[in-house]
Parts: sequence; structure tokens; C-alpha cells
Amino acid sequence: MTCAVVGIGRTGYSRRSGRTTKAMAAEACRSALADAGLTPSEVDGMSTYQAHDSAHPLEVSRALGMDELAWANSMVGGGNLVADQVATAAAVIEAGLCRAVLIYRSLNGRSGYRFGTIEAQLQVDGDGQFDAPSGFLVPPQWFAMWARRHQHVYGTTSEDLGQIAITQRSHAVPNPHAVRRDPLTMDEYLGSRWIAEPFRVLDCTYEVDGAVAILVVGEDLARDAAQPPVWLVGSSNSQSGAGWSMWDDPTRMYSATAGPRLWERTGLRASDIDVACMYDCFTYTVMATMEDYGFCDKGEVGAFFGEGRATYGGDVVVNPHGGLLSEGYIHGLNHHFEATLQLRGTAGDRQVPGAELALVTAGAGPFGGANIYSKEHP
Repeated sequence: MTCAVVGIGRTGYSRRSGRTTKAMAAEACRSALADAGLTPSEVDGMSTYQAHDSAHPLEVSRALGMDELAWANSMVGGGNLVADQVATAAAVIEAGLCRAVLIYRSLNGRSGYRFGTIEAQLQVDGDGQFDAPSGFLVPPQWFAMWARRHQHVYGTTSEDLGQIAITQRSHAVPNPHAVRRDPLTMDEYLGSRWIAEPFRVLDCTYEVDGAVAILVVGEDLARDAAQPPVWLVGSSNSQSGAGWSMWDDPTRMYSATAGPRLWERTGLRASDIDVACMYDCFTYTVMATMEDYGFCDKGEVGAFFGEGRATYGGDVVVNPHGGLLSEGYIHGLNHHFEATLQLRGTAGDRQVPGAELALVTAGAGPFGGANIYSKEHP
């Protein structure tokens, strides 16, 4: 059975929602159902991923008026799980366990639990107890070290990272849902405050409150949905047991394994992709994964962006919504929302002309994956 995304929904993104994650999740899910022209009674599966900062599917299903689910799943984790959420939903549908799965991510990522901030008493267990004495506690510290290694090996510069931030900001300008829409210059980028060298604040994802939901269904329901289906062509995942500390080469990420596997499974390659929604918790994540997925050679991403090859009229349009850096950090599910809009041809002023294939990546470092969507039935 072939599966497709037929409904997308979201709340507004803000710096202080004043709402519960359950309320926002329910709103996004209702919007996705309305978009698809389906009712809650036609959905029998729900899935989410969270870091003890969101509402469980059973809570959200009750808010939607759904008395029973054939399948429910809540995974603990972040952006490394987004692609797997979609692939798992498709597998569950193909196995006949349910017919339609709502996937959502809801978080108060700015006013509530913040991934990059430690405000309470610090207690570190597991592998983290060996990393903490060296100062590695939150994601910016890890990825700053990885980016510095890339600079050492390939000679990449702050300006190369800046080209990524500037390009994505230019894409966010016409996006009414983006939180950061003011154009960005290189001087402004270089003048922004340091977080952890070589990262400035504009290298880091923009924390927001909000929710996104997508509805994945089998081919039988997809044909009767109100919106044209966006078909799932293939998925790939790579979750390394080496973790942060034992990863042998910080100049590459999970994508060095997941990328080749994805192209082999689908028979596609980077040059076939029209829209690339690259997970951008940091500019360096985009840099390393663009290389690993084969859009350009190692050390060439700065030039790739600087020469206009990552925007309209270039080789591929990267994060036409502005990405997590400018639209907002909804843990990557907003990338799937944007890919669906683009393949429907309904992205308005930021529409990529003739978009037929979209790559959506998720995760960073040793953990992550990707999905490919198609406008046409595969």
C-alpha cells in the first residue's frame, strides 16, 4: 500500500502562547482534519514525539472527541525522530493496524521547556555524566565543537555559515507564518552576539510556542480526500549507538549513512530534488547534511548558498519557508507542512515553480533520517 499526506494543520507561532500543549495540539489536528475533509471518526491512529513537554495522544484524541484508537504512539526525543514518525505511521497503515494517523508536535518551546537552557538543579546521568565535566550540556555546545572541526578540516568560515542564515531569512520574508521576517545582511549576521564559537545567535534555531499536525493515510482514503495527496516515496533512518562522544567524524552526520540508503531505496539522487527542507537546528546542521546527501562536495556549502544555488532559480530551493532558523522551531514537523504546501502548489509568494519532489530531513549529529515526497503517485 502507498501512503500519502492529505491534511496539514498548525497554530500560529509565538514567543508566548499562553496555552497548554494539549490545546495547541488539538487545534493543529482539527485543522489537519478539516484540510483533508475528514472527520475524527475516520482517524484511528495518533502519534507524537516529545521531551516530556507535550500532551499524550490519548489526551489529544479525547479533546478531538475520539473515543478509541487502534494505534497510539508517543516517542521521547527531538528532531531525530521526525522522519521516523512518518515512516512508522506509513508502516503501521501498510500493516493493516489502522487506516489514518495524525502526527503532531506541540510545544511551548520558548515560554515553557527550552532545549538550550538549564534553569533548575542540574543532575546528569547515563553517558551525560562523562560529558558534563567537559562542559557539554546543551545542543549548541556540541554542535559548535562539530562546526569548529569542519572549519579546521575544510577551511569553512563564519561567512559560509552566514550564507545559510541569510538565504533562509530571505525565504522567510514573504512567509506570513514566520516569526523572523526582517531581511538579514552579512554585516548584521557577523555583528550578532556569540553563543558558542563559531555559533552566533543567528546560527541557532528560533525558539517558539506552537503546534503542527499532518495526516497520513493509505491509498484508499487518499483518493477521497479534499486535497491532492502528497505521496511518500521513501524513508531512511540512521541512529548510531556511538552517540555524541564516540562519533568518529564531526564533519559529517547521520546523513552520511541515511543519505546513500535513501537514494538506493528510491532510485533518486540529490539532483532530482526540487525542494529540500533541511533540518536546521543550527546553520551547521544544514551545512553537514547538504554535503552528506550529495548536493555538493565537502567544504563547498558556503559557495553553494553564496552563488544562489540553494534558492529560486538555483539547483534546489532550501527551506523556502525560512526553516527552523526563521519560521520557528517546531522540532521539524513544520518542514513537512511546508513540503506538502509546495507539492500542492499552494505556497503563495514562496511557491517553488514546478515543484514535484521534496526531501525533508530531520535530526543532527549521530541521529536522524529523511523522507521524500512526490506530487505524483509513485
